Amino acid sequence: MAFNRMESATYLASLLAKSFSRALHERGQKLGFAPGQFPVLLELWAEEGLTQKQLLDRLDIEQATMANTLGRMERDGLIVRRKHPQDRRSQQIFLTERAREIEAAAKEAAVAADQSLLSGLRQFERELMLEYMRMALAHAARDGGTA
Repeated sequence: MAFNRMESATYLASLLAKSFSRALHERGQKLGFAPGQFPVLLELWAEEGLTQKQLLDRLDIEQATMANTLGRMERDGLIVRRKHPQDRRSQQIFLTERAREIEAAAKEAAVAADQSLLSGLRQFERELMLEYMRMALAHAARDGGTA
């Protein structure tokens, strides 16, 4: 059986993710964050004081990737780490004022990136696409995939 990349959901999802990342990078760079930092920011905007382990569990990324991302975010003035009051081995992660100030603009940048990529689709097509993507991710998670 021949492999046709344009008939592969995995390949197409990868291209779509790269396109979204590029679109978000252009918008996020002006605000002072990178696309890889956006999921961490979303989690911290929803709930500050999470530990690195909690972020790993919520975002399902590799430990080394998370450590590097948090290091860059700290360097860029987006987060600060504080010792956990009950667990001396852990640190809690908090947003800086700068990160709080860019929340609305960062979310608007993500919406704009989505709209840019999906501009050729009608509303019901967008909704169907998103529903199918959520279904595929749920199946992957249930079947032991990396979703």
